[in-house]
Amino acid sequence: SGFAPYCVFDGTNYQDLLHEMTGQKTVPSVFINKKHIGGCDNTMKAHKDGDLQKLLGEGREVYEYDLIVIGGGSGGLACSKEAAALGKKVMVLDYVVPTPKGTTWGLGGTCVNVGCIPKKLMHQTALLGTAIEDARKFGWEFSDQVTHNWETMRTAVNNYIGSLNWGYRVSLRDKNVNYVNAYAEFVEPHKIKATNKRGKEMFYTAAKFVLATGERPRYLGVPGDKEYCITSDDLFSLPYCPGKTLVVGASYVALECGGFLAGLGLDVTVMVRSILLRGFDQDMANRAGDYMETHGVKFLRKFVPTKVGQLEAGTPGRLKVTAKSTESDEIFEGEYNTVLIAVGRDACTGKIGLDKAGVKVNAKNGKIPVNDEEQTSVPHIYAIGDILEGKWELTPVAIQAGKLLARRLYAGASLKCDYVNVPTTVFTPMEYGSCGYPEEKAVEIYGQENLEIYHSLFWPLEFTVPGRDNNRCYAKIICNKLDNDRVIGFHYLGPNAGEVTQGFGAAMKCGITKDQLDNTIGIHPTCAEIFTTMEVTKSSGGDITQSGC
Repeated sequence: SGFAPYCVFDGTNYQDLLHEMTGQKTVPSVFINKKHIGGCDNTMKAHKDGDLQKLLGEGREVYEYDLIVIGGGSGGLACSKEAAALGKKVMVLDYVVPTPKGTTWGLGGTCVNVGCIPKKLMHQTALLGTAIEDARKFGWEFSDQVTHNWETMRTAVNNYIGSLNWGYRVSLRDKNVNYVNAYAEFVEPHKIKATNKRGKEMFYTAAKFVLATGERPRYLGVPGDKEYCITSDDLFSLPYCPGKTLVVGASYVALECGGFLAGLGLDVTVMVRSILLRGFDQDMANRAGDYMETHGVKFLRKFVPTKVGQLEAGTPGRLKVTAKSTESDEIFEGEYNTVLIAVGRDACTGKIGLDKAGVKVNAKNGKIPVNDEEQTSVPHIYAIGDILEGKWELTPVAIQAGKLLARRLYAGASLKCDYVNVPTTVFTPMEYGSCGYPEEKAVEIYGQENLEIYHSLFWPLEFTVPGRDNNRCYAKIICNKLDNDRVIGFHYLGPNAGEVTQGFGAAMKCGITKDQLDNTIGIHPTCAEIFTTMEVTKSSGGDITQSGC
């Protein structure tokens, strides 16, 4: 006629068997992990005594930490503090392996110590040198003798960085994150070994891990590179003025460092293997390079170093660089006080035991493939920041990804990091800000016929009285004709590029179109207003020079 809701076939035999096993005739008969507890009263008593919780914990691993973050840079710190704020037990491990020159630094990662922060401050130093020259034209009168003191700048910059290092340590302590200054490597999927600078080893376990180890500068792999050259890891705390400098590379690090060194009055040469700013819009990259060239930076194109030798030790000493052409048999030899290598960066993933944890890594570049939630091939291990395959190598991206990851893991949130239309700026002497597609990529994806590119030269009002750099600044937007002329590429070469690009980055996030830009009233007189008045398209070949404001 039907089935009872909890009917068990042959139930009498089961009851007899259970009675024989336990001596209990009544139901329910409760078992946990194969251990007999008893009936309802016994189960409630076990709960009250705490025995039930212990039994429920058996059979599943109990870890020391909810989350261990490997790497104390921007992404790692953001993720760890957010997870701790959500009530989790969190550890951060951070260890700076000294450079071949012995340089090391404190908590905070590349951006704070040997990246964005000191770079922008030294770039500002160079801009002030230009401002001093401009000041005379505006009526300021002062002694003709103007010199720059490297030691004063370096000390001021490093004192500020030191205050940031201390602030990060205090912030971790305040948020109950356990910070350990030790090198972490996996020994098992849920277990790491941490080795401090004295060689002492400790072991820690966690339910989940976040990899945030970042990158370090790549060397050339030629004789003398590690012995005699420096990288950006050394430059910002260099205890002496570098003197006549050869910058090897055409990355944004190379052009930024070469630019501000030249701005301090040093003799600077940039050795370029192929193109400037690979991955960026090449029209903009070449304009930024041309500006540098007309302001004292020498470019040695289509050459790569083959050997660096020491002619004389010192601070700085003298070095001999041998290089070969990439197009012929031509050999170049030159003497410099300092050689700065800036040919790219490598992910710090090769020596942290990822094979022991089972994490898949791109063998070619050390980058880690992740899904759209920053999860690696091992479900309880995540990765953020510069080590991700195919993602941006930018501090704010790592911070955003770290915060959102912690909220998804521990607060039931669902928002993922958006890696599309990320605005960025290269702090070359004439700054270059961009958001969206480079022109080359836009053409590749949408086709030239489906794009309209508007552009204009301009002359900042600040430059007019000093009478310099007329129509050297440049603005360009790339619009998708198939989508209501939506702006898919924004490019700006001019003063305060970071400030200008940040605002337009927000507009692009909202899907701004050319009509909306045209209907936006500009702020006069500014550089940014150029984007509200652009009329000339690239395809028309019309004149884009400006006669004034």
